[in-house]
Amino acid sequence: MIGSFTFENLPCRVVFGSGTLASAKAEVERLGGKRALVLTTPQQEAQGKSLGAALGPLYAGIFPGATMHTPVDVTERALAAMKACEADCVVSLGGGSTTGLGKALALRTGVNQLCIPTTYAGSEMTPIVGQTENGLKTTVRDAAILPETVIYDVDLTLTLPAGLAATSGINAIAHAVEALYARDTNPVTSLMAEEGIRALARALPAIAAKSDDREARTEALYGAWLCGVCLGTVGMALHHKLCHTLGGTFDLPHAETHTIVLSHALAYNAPAVPEAMARISRAMGAADASQGLYDLAKRLGAKLALRDIGMPESGIDKAADLAVTNAYWNPRPLERDAIRDLIARAWAGEPPGAVKAAA
Repeated sequence: MIGSFTFENLPCRVVFGSGTLASAKAEVERLGGKRALVLTTPQQEAQGKSLGAALGPLYAGIFPGATMHTPVDVTERALAAMKACEADCVVSLGGGSTTGLGKALALRTGVNQLCIPTTYAGSEMTPIVGQTENGLKTTVRDAAILPETVIYDVDLTLTLPAGLAATSGINAIAHAVEALYARDTNPVTSLMAEEGIRALARALPAIAAKSDDREARTEALYGAWLCGVCLGTVGMALHHKLCHTLGGTFDLPHAETHTIVLSHALAYNAPAVPEAMARISRAMGAADASQGLYDLAKRLGAKLALRDIGMPESGIDKAADLAVTNAYWNPRPLERDAIRDLIARAWAGEPPGAVKAAA
C-alpha cells in the first residue's frame, strides 16, 4: 500500500552520454557565464587545462588545488583565485573532492556551477556540502549548493582504474541503500535507489574483469547518477554520519571509508528495516544484503579494514563517542556500545555481524 509522501524534484540539468564533454562551452553559455574558473585536483590539472582550451574565450583560469573533505582553507584560496581572475562561474572537473570545492564556492558566492564528474561519487546531484576545519567535518544543505548543470561523459570514466571504480561505485551504492530507509523516503526515490544498486552491482564486477568495458562503464555511470539523485532528495542516516566522522577525524579517504563501513552500518540497521533489506538483496541478487555488500567489496579487491586505510585502533572509542553526538536520524536508536562494536569490526575487516540491541 502506498501511503502519503512528499517528493521534491531538484532543479538540475543533466547531459548524459559519450563525448558529451564537447558540450561544456555551450552549457556555460546557457548558464550565462562569461568567465569560467576550472577546478581540479592537482592530479587532474592537465585535463582541466585541456578543458579550459576548449572553453576558449570563456576560460578565465584554473585552480588545481581541490582535495578531499573540502578543507575550509583550500576554499579560501580558491575564492582568492576566483577574485583574481574575475570569474563569474565555476566548472568542476573531477571526483567528489573537486565537486565539493565547487559547491563550497557556490555557497559563499552564489555563482553558477557546471559539474563534470569523472568518478561515481554522486555528490554532483546534491544540495549538500561537507567541509572540514580543525579536524571536524560538518555538512551544510542549501539550494545554492546544487550544481545547475551536470555533464556525464562515459569517456571520462574509461581511464578510472578498476580499484577506484570499485570504491567510488560502492560509495554511490551507499547513497541508495540509506535512501531506502530514510525518514523521508518515498516510492519514487526508492525506485531510483533499487535501480541504482542493481546497475552498479552488475557493472562493477564487469569493470573489474575488463576495465575498458564501455557498456559496463555506461551502466555504472547511470547507476551512480541515480544514487546521487537519492542522496540529494532524501536524508541519510548512520552510515553517512559514521563516514563523515571517520573521514574528517582521521583524514581517511572518502570512498574507501564508505566501502568498508557500508555493510557494517547496514547490519546494524537491519532489524529495523526489513523491507529495505529485501529490496537491497533483490537488487544485488544476494541472500543477505549486508553480507552481499561485504562480498561485493571483497570480490572487487577493495580494502575491507579501516586499519588498512590509516585509522588507528585507539580511534575506535573516539569515533563511537562522536557518532552518538549530534547524531543523524536513524531507523534504529543509536547505542554507543553497539556502534563501538560495529566500528571495531570494520576496523579489523571482519564480515558484518548481527548487532544486538542493548537489553
